[in-house]
Order: sequence, then C-alpha cells, then structure tokens
Amino acid sequence: MEKLHEYQGIAGRLHQWRDSFKETYNKFNEDYLNNFTEQIRSTVSSQLKGNAKAGSDFSHIYRKKSRAELVRVSAAVMGIEFSYAAETAFVSPTLLKIGVRHQQMTLVWALSPLVGFFVCPILGSLSDRCKLNMGRRRPFIILLSIGIVIGLILVPNGECLGYWLGDVNQYYHDSKLKNSYSHPWGIFFTILGTVLLDFDADACQSPARAYLLDVCVPEDHAKGLSTFTVMAGLGGFFGYSMSGLNWDETEIGRRLGGHVKAVFSIITVIFVTCVAVTLTSFSEIPLWLLSKSQSMIYLKDQEPSKPNSETYGTFEAKEPDSTDQQDSSGAPPHDSNEINDIIETSFTTSCKVEMANKVDGSVQEKSVEIESLHHYLLSIVNMPYSLRMICLTNLFCWMAHVCYSLYFTDFVGEAVFKGDPNAKQGSEGQLRYEEGVRFGCLGMAMYSLSCSFYSLIIDKLIARFRAKYVYVGGLIFYSIGMAFMALTRAKLSVLLFSWTAGVMYSTLFTMPYLLVAHYHHLSTFDLNENGETRSATSVRGLGTDIAIISSMVFLAQFILSLCMGTIITSSGTTTSVICTASFLSFCGALSATKIMYLEL
Repeated sequence: MEKLHEYQGIAGRLHQWRDSFKETYNKFNEDYLNNFTEQIRSTVSSQLKGNAKAGSDFSHIYRKKSRAELVRVSAAVMGIEFSYAAETAFVSPTLLKIGVRHQQMTLVWALSPLVGFFVCPILGSLSDRCKLNMGRRRPFIILLSIGIVIGLILVPNGECLGYWLGDVNQYYHDSKLKNSYSHPWGIFFTILGTVLLDFDADACQSPARAYLLDVCVPEDHAKGLSTFTVMAGLGGFFGYSMSGLNWDETEIGRRLGGHVKAVFSIITVIFVTCVAVTLTSFSEIPLWLLSKSQSMIYLKDQEPSKPNSETYGTFEAKEPDSTDQQDSSGAPPHDSNEINDIIETSFTTSCKVEMANKVDGSVQEKSVEIESLHHYLLSIVNMPYSLRMICLTNLFCWMAHVCYSLYFTDFVGEAVFKGDPNAKQGSEGQLRYEEGVRFGCLGMAMYSLSCSFYSLIIDKLIARFRAKYVYVGGLIFYSIGMAFMALTRAKLSVLLFSWTAGVMYSTLFTMPYLLVAHYHHLSTFDLNENGETRSATSVRGLGTDIAIISSMVFLAQFILSLCMGTIITSSGTTTSVICTASFLSFCGALSATKIMYLEL
C-alpha cells in the first residue's frame, strides 16, 4: 500500500509525465523532425546543384505587368527604406549620446562604405552568375536581409548589451569630456549594428532593382522603376513619420522599452513582411535553364518545319499534349524570335552563347559559356565612357543626399532648435535637441512623401521634356532648396525645402538605372566618331552594371565620412552640412549634362 500511494502521489505523476513526454518526443523526432531535416537537406542540395528539373511556368517573365504586380515586386525596397529611415533618424543621435564625438561619428559612417564599395560590385557579378534554382537575385536579397534584421536588433539594444558586459551606467567626471558616459561595449555593439544595417540596406537595393528589371519586359522598365521609387518614398515617409511620434507617451512605447526601441521593433516586423511579399511575387528563370532555353531556341530555328515541336512558354521542353502548344491556327503562342529578343533584353548578357557550326551538313550541339568572375571584374574596370559619366553623376548625387540624410536630424536639433546632444539628461538643452530630432524626422517624412509624388509623374516628365532636362532639373531644384534651408534655418524651411530633397532622391533612384537598362536594351554603350550609336563589342552583365552604379553610395559616404567631421568642427555649426549638400548637387547637375541619353 505504501508503494501504491507513492506511485499515485506527486513523485509517481512526475515519472508518468516524464515517460509520456519522452515517448511523445521520440515519436515527433521519428515522424516529423527527421523528415523535416531530410527535406531541408534535399532542398538545399537541389538548389546548390542548379541543374534539377524545373516544372515552373515562366510565362509571366515576358508579359507586361500590372501596377499591383509591380508593387509586389517593389515591396522589398519599401521595407529597406523603413529600416533606412530608422537608421538615419536615430544612429547619429544615439552615437552622440553614448559619448561618440562628431569627428569620431563620421569615421563610423566610413566603415560601411569602405566594405561596400568593393563588395557590392562583386555581389552584383556573383548574382549575374548565380545558378541556384531559386534564381539569381532572390538568394542575395535573402542574405542581405538577414544582415539588416541583425542591424535593426543591435542598434537600439547596443547600450543595453554593453551594460550586461560591464559598462558603467552613470556619469563620470572627466576634465576634457564633461557629462559623458563610459560605454565601450555599448559603443562597439551600436557601431557593429550600424555597419551591418547601413551596408546591407544599401547593398540590398541592387539585387532588388535587378530582380525588378529581370522579371519585367523592357516596355515596363520605366513604369517599374517609377513604382520602385514610389514604394521607396512611401517606406521612407511612414518610417520617418513613425520616428517623429513620441512613443514614450504610448503604451506600446513603454512596453517595448522606449521611443527608439519601439520604432526599431515595429520596423523590423514591417521589413520582414515587405521582403516576404517580394520574394513570393514572381519566380526567376534559373541561369542554367535560361542557357538551356537559348540552346533550344537555336535548335528550333535550325528546324523550322518540324511538326509538333515544343514551345518555350515555360522555357523548357514539354510533352506533345501540352496545352501550351500550337493553337487552332497552327501557330505557336510565342515564336522563337520573340522569346530570343525578350531573353536578350530582359536578362541581357548573363551568359554568352556560342552558336553551333554546321559540319558535313549536320548541326553540332552548341556550348553555353558562363562568363567567369574574372570577366565581370574586368567589366568593372573597363567601363565605357557612358557608364563612367553616370557613375560620376551618381557619386555627386549620393554625396549631396548623404549630407542631408545622415546629418539632417542632428542639424535640426542643433542649428534650428539650439539643442545640445551632450547635455545632461533632462536638461533644457537635451530636451530641445530631442524635440529637434523628432521635428527633423517630420521634415524627412516630407521629403519621402514628395519622392513618392514625384515618382508618379517622372516617367511622364521624361516623355514630355526628355530625360536630360528631367535629370539636370531635379538636381538644380535640390541645390536651390538646400541653399535656402541653410540661409533661413527655421522650422518652416525645414518642412518646406525638404520637399526638394524628395525630387532629387526620386531622380537619383530612377534616372541612372533607367539609362543603364536602356543601354542594355539597345546593346549600345558608346557612340562612334560621327555621333552614331555603336553596338557593344563585349558582354556586360546587367546586375554588375546596376551594382557598379549603386556602389557610388558607398564611395560617397566614405568620402564624406572622412571630411564631414572636419567641416563641422571648422565651421562651428552643422549648417555647413546643408551648404555642402547644395554645392555637391550643383556639381552633379553639371556632370549630368555630359551623359549619353540615346534619344531617351
């Protein structure tokens, strides 16, 4: 009886629960976990092989897209701009608060572009050559998005991580640095998060933009890029608007740990959602299948009279009873010339096809040569003059925009609201600076909103006034707006002239990539002695060229990071940042007059 009572008591029940849990776990491990692990292993293996049979229908690649479909493809950049808004609004004030000075802070901004300037073009080249079944661009979007999420977690929590590792959470007396904190670990984690967030947010735009151009026909490129910019503007508008609210006074803000942590937490969820929408929008044609389909198209052209031949609506061979075969009129739904033209324009020069030679009246199997990484690196060094001028113009534009985006909230907090980021917590100077930062976020929200509005009409302006005047005019408009903002330094001018920044951002977000896509569509990168177009003599990758143009943001940020701290210290005011932006935008306008537009 004593044994029975012991078995039925608490100890007995614990033993029963333990045995039941162990049995359930073993069953789950056998039935689900092993199968799930095996499924993941086989999926990864098939992706890496890059030669598994694909049964997907890729007919969506060569049809025009609706505006809603372009919105889905462009959703990722909206999430990127959300994260970029949080970064530009809070990283500089956060670094200043934990003891980093202006000159040191500008060096922090140099770390990301130092890496990105060299890595971003290589990533673009690798995306041109990626043979995964998932496609060429989406694997890189996923990889860089992971870095963005890590950065969004580290930046607002870097100070707390520092406390856990022994940072002193109190003021200490220093004769040189008054009212500063001792935050070595906090500074380290915040800088690490800043580098990850800044690099990945900038680098992720290149594969996202290349993905848009890949899945759209050339007729949709202008509309697609304008939609891409509209989504970027909306992401920035809502991101900066969220940053401008005082989350400390809301229940959500208190539960999430304060104003900055609340903004970063909400934006992390939004970013993951936006990227998921883009990644599930349209499947890409794998590079190995694209090469195979070009081979099939060539063989089809060699046997035009062959009956019941396969079609290439899905870019792969089908059985004779396929519904995508010839229609009742006997004509295939898409002839080989059309598909070949679409491949050459939408996926230009990702691979080089060596056409077969006829030997003894028979056609030999042709080989498909995928260009090596060495070739693409040479294409970066040996750029045509037309691409070099676009790079130079984009460099000036990004330098002008980086001045505004990275240092604008600090400019408003110090120059407009007369605040002090290093003032004691709760003091009048510190409160004025906090108010100025939030007001600066509202000004940046206006710039993002104007970017969206202007992007809706930029393609119509190009059709009416030509690309050259739209490009140059947008940069001049921004230069004048920044000059007036620096002269007035008033709250109204912060809101009013920030709209000019949106026009310039839409311009640099659209025009360079529209021109590059236009060059690839025409396979023309240069003019001859008579000013006539000349066909390209070498193979260039669209993803590589887009990455080269995009990498100018890293070079611009690196140059400014080296000199902006000295400029602010020498002038004694953050107004010098806005003056520098105005001057650099004017230089970009002069450079834009030298670009080859090819009747665009």
